[in-house]
Amino acid sequence: MAAIAELARALQFIVLTMKKIARLFTIKTKLEVFLITYALGLGAAERGKDYMVQYPGNVGKMFFVLCTVAVFIAASKMLEAIELHKAFGVD
Repeated sequence: MAAIAELARALQFIVLTMKKIARLFTIKTKLEVFLITYALGLGAAERGKDYMVQYPGNVGKMFFVLCTVAVFIAASKMLEAIELHKAFGVD
């Protein structure tokens, strides 16, 4: 019985630790969304520059625009999710 109780405590510790780690990767505020959007935007601009070198002309410019637009679409979805979670979410 002592071994089972010890195993239960160990599993409970693991679950609590995993919840704490998962909380680090949860976006909870608009500020976090804006910071993530900034980082994604920097990466998208860098990728777009590479596309403009690989595909000169209008095709490269189109890929550049598509990279940046994808970031803004993702940001709008994240902002919408934050609002919906505030309205209907349960922690």
